[in-house]
Amino acid sequence: MTGGYTFTRIERYVLFQVLKALGVSLAVIAGLVMLIDFVEVSRSVSRYADLGAARLFGLTLMKSPAVILQLLPFVFLFGTLAAFVGLNRRSELVAMRAAGVSAWRFVFPAGVAALIIGVLTVTTLHPLAASLDGGYERERARIRGGTGGAEQSAIWLREGDDNRQIVIRADSRNRATGRLNDVSFFIYTVGQDGARSFSERIDADTATLSSGSWRLTDARGASVGQQARAYASLDLPSSIADDDAFNQFADPDSTPFWSLPPQIARIEAAGFSATEHRLKFQQLLATPLMFAAMSILAAAFSLRLMRLGDLARMSVAAVILGFAFFFINQFTAALGAAEAIPPFLAAWLPPILTALSAFTLLFYTEDG
Repeated sequence: MTGGYTFTRIERYVLFQVLKALGVSLAVIAGLVMLIDFVEVSRSVSRYADLGAARLFGLTLMKSPAVILQLLPFVFLFGTLAAFVGLNRRSELVAMRAAGVSAWRFVFPAGVAALIIGVLTVTTLHPLAASLDGGYERERARIRGGTGGAEQSAIWLREGDDNRQIVIRADSRNRATGRLNDVSFFIYTVGQDGARSFSERIDADTATLSSGSWRLTDARGASVGQQARAYASLDLPSSIADDDAFNQFADPDSTPFWSLPPQIARIEAAGFSATEHRLKFQQLLATPLMFAAMSILAAAFSLRLMRLGDLARMSVAAVILGFAFFFINQFTAALGAAEAIPPFLAAWLPPILTALSAFTLLFYTEDG
């Protein structure tokens, strides 16, 4: 690479070993996840439909990628650890260090590879996995609800602007047509001071969102202090697009990375809290740093393995480290979701702590 940094032959060899180990680690974890998901999918849908093995496997392929992506930090931890332990067992790291090659030279490729893979994961793989996960949830709901695809659980929506807010409640929704059944609209006016006051309630048998308005059938409405009125059909203007009505409050884990910023804006514009979506967005932004930190930590940890007798202790320490990461990450995520700490801090604290630990151990190992 002219005018830039070029990997040496040793660094390319280490990078190849790391990528190979990462592939094996990913295959093992993905296989376990898919096996568990296959059993779970079989159990969850068997009460509603008799599906063949091929159909169940297809649903598993839709569900598993999102779970696998959540476990990718463990892939980098154990994959990089396995690669450097293998280099140590073959005395290749000892030979490199004896030849005067700094540990930074063969740890650097692992960190860079993890960083690049992290960026690709967030920008490409996560949107694909989120789309598949959303498709799985829709397909599972269709199977459970029959051919009509009806959702029996209550649905709550909210929309509005600076002058008016509408809270919408429906008993069920038909996924095939997007129609809400037994729906109520609670309309509030917003004063200049931001205070909301109830102005009108409208009940309808059905409501369908189309072309920027709600079409209500068999509606009954009443404003404050006035008698109720009946409408065969009634149109109410809406500020949300057809797809946004139900997607803007979707599970953050089923929302693609590129769709999170506009969804956050829509949720907050509708008056809801977007804390969980903000937390998910920040976690995705921190993903490349986490992958790189886990790889560097695993590599730095393995540099201390200079004798084969330390292998068992090393493996146990790596497992403990993995569970410690999982606990810290889940704990800070829970604090962020509960708004005990800002989403930015909840998302970035675990990878920053991991990176600081990795560099501290590497400095201590290499420079004393």
